[in-house]
Amino acid sequence: MSDVAKYGIPTGVLGLKAPTVHPGEGSLPIRGDLAHIALADRYLVAHYVEPQIRVIGATETPLLLKASTDSETVATLAAGSSFEALDFSGEWCWGCVGADGPTGYVPITALSAPASAPAS
Repeated sequence: MSDVAKYGIPTGVLGLKAPTVHPGEGSLPIRGDLAHIALADRYLVAHYVEPQIRVIGATETPLLLKASTDSETVATLAAGSSFEALDFSGEWCWGCVGADGPTGYVPITALSAPASAPAS
């Protein structure tokens, strides 16, 4: 089983109260079809995702704007750093460093599950 990031699920009535401006690609973890659960009180999308925590493998990995090796690099993720996985598709994972971004794609092969905490 994978670890899930701990984010509070918004309470109360959620809805659009005014027009919203969507952030630029690579910033907040939001797409047209889904968004990070931490954004549920600010953005309306069809689905909200509670991220699964993954770890960047043994080498640094570029966080890419698109699911393509020739895409623009949004950031470089350090080996061993945490990554919040939101969507897996084919050979790619879309996710973020945190609810405030940056956001992008990494190859699934660059990720590993975090080490489980010892039982207490």
